[in-house]
Amino acid sequence: MKKVLFFVCIAFVLSACGEREQVVDQQSEKRYQGKRDGKPWDNSPLDYGSGKWSKGDRASWETQLKTRQLGQSEDKRIYQ
Repeated sequence: MKKVLFFVCIAFVLSACGEREQVVDQQSEKRYQGKRDGKPWDNSPLDYGSGKWSKGDRASWETQLKTRQLGQSEDKRIYQ
């Protein structure tokens, strides 16, 4: 019984060491057919008022992002 268990364990260990080469078949590779992502500042701000920027204006979007980032800093929040 011990010999059978030993050979089963050896067979399991040896089968786990075998690895096949993984090659991507160029013919079956498919490309993403969905729509392209837009710029983040081209979206309108959310309805609940967390963002205050004008749609399509990159400068106002960046300003709002920097303002939000300053609000997340503990040092800035405590000492203001």
